[in-house]
Amino acid sequence: MRTGTRLGLYGSALVVAFGAAFGAAGAVVPDSAVESWTQQSRTNEHGTGDAPMDTHGEDQQDAGGMTGYDHPADGGAPPEGIEAAENPAYPLGTTVRLTADHMPGMNGAEATISGAFTTTAYSVSFTPTTGGEPVTDHKWVVHEELESPGQPPLPDGTEVVLEAGHMAGMQGATATIDHSTQETVYMVDLATDDMTMTNHKWVLESEIQPAR
Repeated sequence: MRTGTRLGLYGSALVVAFGAAFGAAGAVVPDSAVESWTQQSRTNEHGTGDAPMDTHGEDQQDAGGMTGYDHPADGGAPPEGIEAAENPAYPLGTTVRLTADHMPGMNGAEATISGAFTTTAYSVSFTPTTGGEPVTDHKWVVHEELESPGQPPLPDGTEVVLEAGHMAGMQGATATIDHSTQETVYMVDLATDDMTMTNHKWVLESEIQPAR
């Protein structure tokens, strides 16, 4: 066989071989998987675009039934429609001592009041939309952070959809109301050895003491 003919046949064989390999790769790794990897890579390189997250502990707390979850370092603005308290016991800018134990390092921490509101606050139990163990007795979610909630207060045992984004997997989750209170609720700024948080939501008036 002439040299030119042999080279032509060899080149054709390579084209067929590469084509088959490419087709097999497409069958094993679908386009959807490639897109998923691309998005994950972009997320790892640039973050999610949300506020930075602080992780507070990994073990379940004895009080409150909460495991460690990601909380935004900046809790953001209060929900639309919530009413500011007229004469709160702790006005904006007041330095206080927290007695709440919603997360490790909170109980006894010094904080500054960044908002005071009149509303109904609920303790709720839910399964995060991101999966994982159910969250029980989460404190607190206010009435304005529920989807189409109706008139407050809602009875214990009511099933609701959460619009709050206090932690990963919370927004959009279906929850059950454990109990409620109509105390004044506060947003607070706090800094401890483990965390720095702005506009943390929510702390009840009964979970606050004057700073000494």
